[in-house]
Amino acid sequence: MFRIDLPAQAGPVRADVEEAARWLAGQVVRTPVLHSPAVDRLAGVRVLMKAENLQNGGSYKMRGALLAVGRLAAAGGHGGVVAQSTGNHAVAVALAARQHGMAATVVLPVDAAPTKVARARAAGARVVVASTAGERLAVARELSEATGHPMVDAYDHPDVIAGQGSASLELIEEAERAGTPLDALVLPVGGGGGAAGACLAAAGRPIEVYGVEPVGCDSLARSLAAGRPTPVAPAPTIADGLRPSCVGELPFAILRTAVRGVVRVDDEEIAEAFRLLLLELKVLAEPSAAAGLAGALRIAADGRHRTVGVVLTGGNIEAELVARLAAHRLADITSVEGMAA
Repeated sequence: MFRIDLPAQAGPVRADVEEAARWLAGQVVRTPVLHSPAVDRLAGVRVLMKAENLQNGGSYKMRGALLAVGRLAAAGGHGGVVAQSTGNHAVAVALAARQHGMAATVVLPVDAAPTKVARARAAGARVVVASTAGERLAVARELSEATGHPMVDAYDHPDVIAGQGSASLELIEEAERAGTPLDALVLPVGGGGGAAGACLAAAGRPIEVYGVEPVGCDSLARSLAAGRPTPVAPAPTIADGLRPSCVGELPFAILRTAVRGVVRVDDEEIAEAFRLLLLELKVLAEPSAAAGLAGALRIAADGRHRTVGVVLTGGNIEAELVARLAAHRLADITSVEGMAA
């Protein structure tokens, strides 16, 4: 059985994920682990799904944001924070900053999902928009320098990685308590922080960790092949949260030796997984989260696993997109705001 053994490195380690889980206890929702016989039959293996779509802020990004912002607040001397993301991390940072009485400025894509923009503003954040991922990062850095507020990066931040890893750790531990330990764990990949946290959570256990990327948004897969972080020009996809142009350097330093592999899924597979979650489990997950289940179904097909875990990373989705996905009108979906690359 494949076992993850992480090399010595700068950055978070398994103990940091365990400490993050203790620190976050009582501050985040301990979301349920879902199981569906219908999904099991389709997959041919047991599939356990961690419902982080039910997390505060609508995604598991809340874990990393609360840890990072909370530690900055505890250290003192910071009146605010700056973040950039495709959406969910910005919402989470805004909520965490409000909780600690700090200002938040978030930089989002010009075509960010309106629901995510509205949630960030409702949490009190100042929202700035930029066209490309590179521009978002540059604007965020400029704002950080101008205000003196530290950046809470969506990917290259050890507390963000450790905090997000706590979701995977909870899933792993609950599966063990139930007598159905995981032998595979699947995470959707944008910048790679969640998948890196999953690798840390699984370290020392016989669990294969897989990343899932939309076709054309496969920076991690290309980076692993190249041996270094490799940017891509993200293709249009319904999984708007999985469109960063490049995997983060810190996540890649972990993933390059710890992740078992990367699965690419197309929008049809993501849409089918979305409908499976909606109709069989009565769970509303955003396409970026459904991509994880789509990848898990692919991984399960190889017949090497008995129990596959999936972190359903978020549930912040446009009502119009829900209607179109449920109605199988995938051809129309790329016209919805927030779906362009």
